[in-house]
Amino acid sequence: MKRTLSLSFAVVALFAAFSIAQDTPKGPATDAHGKDGMAGMQMGKPAVRSTALTITFGDKTATWSPEALAALPHVSLTAFNEHAKANQTYSGIPVMALLKPLGVPDKPHGKDLRLYLVAEGADGYGAAFAVAEVNPDVHVGNVIVADSMDGKPLGDDGVFKLVLDGEKRPARWVRNLAIIKVRSAE
Repeated sequence: MKRTLSLSFAVVALFAAFSIAQDTPKGPATDAHGKDGMAGMQMGKPAVRSTALTITFGDKTATWSPEALAALPHVSLTAFNEHAKANQTYSGIPVMALLKPLGVPDKPHGKDLRLYLVAEGADGYGAAFAVAEVNPDVHVGNVIVADSMDGKPLGDDGVFKLVLDGEKRPARWVRNLAIIKVRSAE
């Protein structure tokens, strides 16, 4: 069982890496400081700010404006940001609440556990998650699409930011969140 689970996460990571590589424009990427590579893209101010969030699953798509997302019930999440060396409290919508209306199963089993998502920022930065990681029916961690931090708009982080708790550093937090794509690792 343990070996199968490890293999499943390895397959999800491989598919996510392939998907990000396929969706990323060709040519050298530079961060806000003009440095090559994507590793530092989130460290400086982004060149492009997100203005909406588009979520796709199969042939279904939903686009969320800041006003539409603000009207939904919010939850709070407090996490330590290793970059800022401080606890930060974010307010936003659980990712699963945005996926469920598109048909993503909220009680996954069998092939549902092969689903993964790729979250992308307007600057091209991306992170992959097994859908089970964002589903409170399976995972105890919280993953939200935040629209405020410490009671204030996100500012340079765009109108939306994907934030999660329970990680040692914010490597998979995606500021200027613009796209979430749900796919299957089949």
